[in-house]
This record gives sequence, structure tokens and C-alpha cells, in this order.
Amino acid sequence: MRIHALNTILALLTGVALVSAQEHHHAGGGEAMGGGHLGEVHFPTSCAPGVQKNFEKGVALLHSFQYSASGQTFQQVADADPSCAMAYWGEAMTLWHALWERPDAAPLKKGHDGLEKAARLDARSARERKYIAAAATFFQDNPKLDYPARAEAYSAAMGKLHAAYPEDGEAAAFYGLSLISIPAHGDADLANRKQAIAVLNQLFAAEPDHPGAAHYLIHACDTPELAPQGLAAARSYAKIAPDSSHALHMPSHIFSRLGLWQESIDSNLAAAAAAEQATKMHLGEAKYQLHALDFLEYAYLQLGRNADAQHVIDEVASVPAASAEEITDHEATFRARYALETHDWKMATDLQAPPGEIYKQDNTWWARTIGAARSGDANSARADLEKMIAATTAGHARMKRQGYEDVDKERIDQIETEAWVAYAEGNKDEALKTLRAAADREDREGVGDLGIPAREMLGDMLMESNEPEAALAAYQTALKESPNRLDSRHGVELASKAAGKEQPAGESK
Repeated sequence: MRIHALNTILALLTGVALVSAQEHHHAGGGEAMGGGHLGEVHFPTSCAPGVQKNFEKGVALLHSFQYSASGQTFQQVADADPSCAMAYWGEAMTLWHALWERPDAAPLKKGHDGLEKAARLDARSARERKYIAAAATFFQDNPKLDYPARAEAYSAAMGKLHAAYPEDGEAAAFYGLSLISIPAHGDADLANRKQAIAVLNQLFAAEPDHPGAAHYLIHACDTPELAPQGLAAARSYAKIAPDSSHALHMPSHIFSRLGLWQESIDSNLAAAAAAEQATKMHLGEAKYQLHALDFLEYAYLQLGRNADAQHVIDEVASVPAASAEEITDHEATFRARYALETHDWKMATDLQAPPGEIYKQDNTWWARTIGAARSGDANSARADLEKMIAATTAGHARMKRQGYEDVDKERIDQIETEAWVAYAEGNKDEALKTLRAAADREDREGVGDLGIPAREMLGDMLMESNEPEAALAAYQTALKESPNRLDSRHGVELASKAAGKEQPAGESK
């Protein structure tokens, strides 16, 4: 399931951030949140020498997805040197939030106009002209061109730029990001990730303080199969760019994949504190803090620290600059996760769907359906399932309007709920068959980073069906792709005991 976290915000930054800020001073950063520790960026341009440092600060912020602060910085460069073509390139690049969202017509036009201005200024460096031309392939004025085509065209252009300037670390970084920005088509996504990892590993070895190298490696490795390859980058990124809240958070993507819960907690406490500070300084947005809270709640739940997880939910309403809609949406998501992760089926059935657009209610109806089914209330489970399907259908329609591919495919979380409803209605064989199909598909497509694995749910259903040996196998398989999850660990312990088998060493730790 795709529900994807604050404890009390520590004074200023947590120890992790403070130590990093004190021990690592990096060039190319300028003053960001008071310290300027954003990593090492070397991006020579033909702009006025007086704006070079600030330009590199903008690029460093861009590498850490601090889009608002980066845009402000590039604007300062343009104001100081109106003839600096690369300043307009930088402003355009902040409009494409790669890996987060797809720009609609307005940012595409704004980026196109900015890059046209950059081209008219005719940068004195051929290398700079290639950067501007590559970005223009994405922002080109062609309404018939869909997002995948734009992303592929840009990546191809950056690949040529990287080949032409193999010693340019910026070209390597942006090319690596471009590869993982291409939407998945079958196995192509993993192939692109592996290619990106090869490019970025070379950059990371050559420039270990480069923020893009570490950041994009984490993203490229953010799958169950590849996550171990991202651990070195994860443990470096926060030290490279401790003044970026996103840099403090990103390591937790790998920590979560590998079940390193305390490291994830430390990472997200620091990130949430830094994001709060940046928002108050008008250098960030609420979404950075909310995203950190998302991972924080999940990590607390995996350690059984339920009171801390509840406190995260309580703190959502106090996130600076968060809109009422953001608050209600995140509270709903966090409550749904809390109820299912703690197996509090009554809490799950009592959840209230957030007001507003129906597609945002799917998490609540998903949790309510499973809660009712596992409480034995088949009628309520069936009714809630229908509401979840309605919310999912609305979400599919919205995503199709935005140009996403394969949105009509039934989601795994819906298959899971259908299985639990069938189980509650007494159709055990059908339920197990359906849930096995969901688990098999998730094994092929990859388990989400903050969800409940379908294979783990299958273990739960098999335990309820008095099939402990099959349940044990399901839990052990779930732990291979989602290490150290609390429910799977407990499942192994219970299933081993019920099956009369010795529990494998380390499974219940």
C-alpha cells in the first residue's frame, strides 16, 4: 500500500545535524539557513565572476531539491548579472521537480520562455549552450509531447553532454538524475537505475562531497534489490549537505529499505527540525517537514514505539505553513498506517475519511476495509471496499489527465482488500488465492518503502487459517525484501512456535 512521517522538534537541529554542520564546511554553498553547508559544486560559467559563488550555491540547492531556495538564488544571479544565460537555465531547472511530480502547462511554458531568453543571450561557452539546449528539449513548446517523451529526450541530450565532457561532474550528476527520471517501462526502469548507479558511483568516488552524487545514488538505489548499494551514499549525504533538510531526510529512504530504524529516526528528526527552520525563514515549504514525519512515524512503529508514533500524528497540525488540506490529508494517512501497523482493528474501522476530493480518501477506506474484515464484520468491510474502489477510480482518472501511464491497472492494495473481504465472508480459499496473487505481483514489481508488504499480509492470513508452516515461509520471504519489519518478525516467532520449529537465529531481534 502506498501510505507513506514529529516527535517534539529538537532545539535548533539534532545532534546529527549540529555535528555535521560544525565538522564539514563546503564551498559552493553560500549562506543557506545560516551555514552554507550544501556540498562541493564546481560549475564554471562565463557569467560575471562576482556571481559565480552564488550560482554554484543555486546548483547545490538544486541538487538537494530545495527548489524554492534554489530559484531565489538563481534570480539573485540574474539580477546581479542580467547577461548570465545560465541563471535562466537554473531558474528553468527549478520548475521540473524530477521524481516528485510532472509539470503542467504553466511551468512548462515558464521554463520554455526562460530557456529561450537564455539562448538569445548566447552564452560564450559551448558547454553552457549544450546545458541550455538539453533543458530546452524537456521544456520545448509542443503540447503533443507527453512527459515520458520529454524525459527521454532530455536524458538523451544529457547523455551526449556527459560524453562530450566526461570530466564535468555536473554533467554526470544531471545525467544520472535524468536516467531515473524516465518513467518505468517494464524492466527499463531497473536498467536505467543500474546505468545511473554506474555513472553516479564514478562521480561519488571522484567527488565524495558532491551533493548530487550522493542524493541521486540514494534515489537510484531506492528499491529492495538495489538498496544495499546506496548505503555508503546514505551515510554520507547528511554530512555533505547538512543545511538542506532534504539531504538530512534522504538517507532514511535507504535506512527504511534495510530496516535500520534508529538511523531512520535520527535522520528524520534532523530533517524535520531543519525543514521547520527553513520554512520559518521562507526558504522551504511544509512538504519537506511533512515528508520527514511520514518516514519518522513508520520507523517508530517498526520499533514498537507506538507512543512516539502517536506523537508524530499529534504534531502534524503544528507544522509551519502547512495548509489545512495538507494537515488533514497527512493526519488521515498517518492514522490509517498507525491502526494497521498496530493491528488495532477497531481504530481502523472508526477512521474518518478526510474532507475534500474523494481520491484522497483511499488510504482511509483501505484501512477501514481491512479493519472491518479482520474484525469479522463482513458487511461493513464490503461497504468500505466499494468506497475505496470509488476513491481509487477517481485517483486513476486524475492521474490519467496528468499523463501517467498504466493507471488503469488494479492496484495491489485493492487486491489486498478484496482478499480480506473474501476471507471475512467465509471464502478462505478464494481469499488466499487472491492475496497470493497480490504478493506474487508485488514481488515482481517491488515492495513500497513505507507500506505493509502483501507477502506479510499473506502470512497473517495463513496464521489465521491455522497454516503456520506456510505462514512462516511467507513471513521469511517478506523479510528478505522488507528487512526488520515488526509484524514480520513477530510473525516468524509465532509461526515457528505454532509449527513446532526452532526459530531462525536473529529473526525476532
